Amino acid sequence: MERILSDSPAPFEQSYNDSLARLRGTVKRWQLNIRTRRQLAQLDPHQLADAGISPGERLAELEKPFWR
Repeated sequence: MERILSDSPAPFEQSYNDSLARLRGTVKRWQLNIRTRRQLAQLDPHQLADAGISPGERLAELEKPFWR
């Protein structure tokens, strides 16, 4: 009897790949949070006002951990 092998990954391998893709996405999101909060921290009061961000909103955003 001839055995036919599929090119599709095994269920475990697919699950591993999905998990790895989610992890990469999470790390990219964290990096984006860090970068944008650094930029926010560098804005002067005039730039904040132009963007419609109050000093309190800025402070609240800057106090968040990078994963949130």
